[in-house]
Amino acid sequence: MAEIKTQRLDGYRRLIEIARDLASTLDLDMLLQRIVHAAAEVSGSEAASILLYDNLTRQLNFQVATNLDEPTMRGLVVPLDNSIAGWIVLNRKSVRLANVQDDPRFFGHVDRMSGRPTESLIGVPLITKNKVVGVLEALNKEHGKFTEGDESMLAVLGSQAAVAIENARLFQQSDLISEFVHELRTPLASLSTATYLLLRPEMSREQQEQIIHNIHSETLRLNSMASSFLDLARLESGRVQFRKTSFNAADLLFECKDIMNSKAEDEDVHIRIEGSESMPPCEADRDKLKQVILNLLSNAIKYNRPNGSVFMSASATEPNVCMTVQDTGIGIPEEAIPHLFEKFYRVHDAEGNPSGTGLGLSICRQIVQGHGGRMEVKSKVGVGTSFTVIIPRSGKTTPVR
Repeated sequence: MAEIKTQRLDGYRRLIEIARDLASTLDLDMLLQRIVHAAAEVSGSEAASILLYDNLTRQLNFQVATNLDEPTMRGLVVPLDNSIAGWIVLNRKSVRLANVQDDPRFFGHVDRMSGRPTESLIGVPLITKNKVVGVLEALNKEHGKFTEGDESMLAVLGSQAAVAIENARLFQQSDLISEFVHELRTPLASLSTATYLLLRPEMSREQQEQIIHNIHSETLRLNSMASSFLDLARLESGRVQFRKTSFNAADLLFECKDIMNSKAEDEDVHIRIEGSESMPPCEADRDKLKQVILNLLSNAIKYNRPNGSVFMSASATEPNVCMTVQDTGIGIPEEAIPHLFEKFYRVHDAEGNPSGTGLGLSICRQIVQGHGGRMEVKSKVGVGTSFTVIIPRSGKTTPVR
């Protein structure tokens, strides 16, 4: 008994240390990783995971696990009505099970998909200010069975984690929103000036038509910026689910070329695809990667020169698939390259004016990193630019409860 009390006291001391660590972490991804590793540690379990609850959509999304080696599992929707985690959210109560396979609430589909059987489980709700943030789970006790003490320790950690997660989310949202509002000022100022000028009686018909054209262009840019902002916000918060399929990367390039051919012809740019079509299949979210390639191809056409070219290629090694979009355009100044993937960063055009929303490459990077991949860029002013997307050909899945 004395030994048990000593162990529990040591555990609560460790929780105090963990609480300090969590309170000082405002990066959401890093925070979630620290929480699940702490949960596995204090509960003596093989693994731990976090699922976050979206109050607006009433969806429960898998976010992170200690044994996560499949980034595309992030954002997977777990049913509220047919899962243990969903029951915890709806009832705001903890669950401790010695054998989950005997429980009718167990979401067994993912276990079969992952090939990693779950035997025992503790799940606690993450609640702050009477709001359910998500669920923290400890999976498979390493020695013996989960105890009431384990559940108590996980519940204490869960209450600390809920506050830390909410604080990190608010910091993330306020930071992103402040950037967005700042970027809105320029097009809104242009629209305000344009509408004022339209009301002036001395404006000629030709001047009015030019102003109307400018209003239309700025309105389209605002709409594009708002859509891109929402895409980026969903990606950064982990609410985007990657849906993996098996496909040929070269086929994807040909499809993107067909979509962008008319735009390329209008700009007097020629698109060529190099390399063989006989490639091994790639397992990834095809639609999301199509969005990335179309964005890169659109930029390669937009910042090219008359009678310029865009070269696309795909190649595969044992672990990776590489897709490259290379242009013969104006190039990017060396000092701008480190900032290309920053939100709202825009390289100035030939006339010295910034172009686009400054979010396209940020979204591309989020999608590629969500696949466990990376993006590389090479450029020389006056020669052209090359973007390469590198993603794993396939990966293991991660269990979600």
